[in-house]
Amino acid sequence: MDLFEYQARDLFAKHDVPVLPGKVIDTPEAAREVAAELGGRAVVKAQVKTGGRGKAGGVKLADNPEDAVVKAGQILGMDIKGHTVHKVMLAATADIAEEYYVSFLLDRANRTFLAMASVEGGVEIEVTAVEKPEALAKIPVDALEGLTDAKAREIVEAAKFPADLHDQIINVLKKLWDVFVKEDALLVEVNPLVKTTDGVVMALDGKVSLDANAEFRHPEHAELEDAAAANPLEAKAKEKNLNYVKLDGEVGIIGNGAGLVMSTLDVVAYAGEAHKGVKPANFLDIGGGASAEVMANGLEIILGDPAVKSVFVNVFGGITACDAVANGIVQALELLKSKGEDVSKPLVVRLDGNNAAEGRRILTEANHPLVEQVETMDGAAERAAELAAR
Repeated sequence: MDLFEYQARDLFAKHDVPVLPGKVIDTPEAAREVAAELGGRAVVKAQVKTGGRGKAGGVKLADNPEDAVVKAGQILGMDIKGHTVHKVMLAATADIAEEYYVSFLLDRANRTFLAMASVEGGVEIEVTAVEKPEALAKIPVDALEGLTDAKAREIVEAAKFPADLHDQIINVLKKLWDVFVKEDALLVEVNPLVKTTDGVVMALDGKVSLDANAEFRHPEHAELEDAAAANPLEAKAKEKNLNYVKLDGEVGIIGNGAGLVMSTLDVVAYAGEAHKGVKPANFLDIGGGASAEVMANGLEIILGDPAVKSVFVNVFGGITACDAVANGIVQALELLKSKGEDVSKPLVVRLDGNNAAEGRRILTEANHPLVEQVETMDGAAERAAELAAR
């Protein structure tokens, strides 16, 4: 889960990372009071989950409370790289002497954590990494050892931070590491980390991505979700504890096991090339031990997607027995009918493995006009693509 800047700032403050006072608002008029609280002058910053806000005009300096109202009005409603600005943050101003960059992230390729730091902050770090790789220090951090004092000092020395700031920056790095570990983050980034004219180091901007797999440890993180931007189908699936991702296609996909579902996406995309270019409409993994209720919930989500023209249920029975899947399909169709919903999308079902024969018998006896059984995965994908193209 990616956070807005103001949410990252609040997490920083929670873990004693030095930040400037700030407040988020969603109307221009609210900027007047906030700017006054901040001393009159304030930086008005668009709250969108993308970079390049400054270049797009999403960051403006307001000289007084009335100017803050004007600047907030100019930014609210802007489109920045496809993201509409619904909120702005007003932050106190600072006299900046130098700008730096620091971050902690998960290095998946090397199976470790990685610290990155540069004395050339305030610009797109991706550009710096390509054009001046020597200006960006990359230091692995062992997950078991964590950020020791020695490791923090290694980072500041590798990045060539000014010697008189070493102690301050080491302290900031340790606080940011607390954010990274204690909040179960995948990325904690500060750009810029600044030195003010009076020699104080503080975080002026922040980017944080939280690991959704750790949500059970952080019930408070639910408040950080951007409900307005969430896909309603994905939100509904999350409420039902379904592993669902909406895609831009026409063939709904249900499978058991992430590997099987990924393979199903591939065969449907390949089959769709011959049928008007239809594509998979979603990723939905009902898991290895899914019950009939889970199957019913999955079908309800997919059939509720107006983009879906057909559904491909591809199950290899293991822990999930095929008869449970078949019962789930029958129950889901009955459930939707009882709710008065018009179920008119064809289902192509391929069952194999544990209790496959019993599952096929259940579907055959149910004799639902929309359910069609196909023995092979490729054949079922072909049929689902054909039906969607119609």
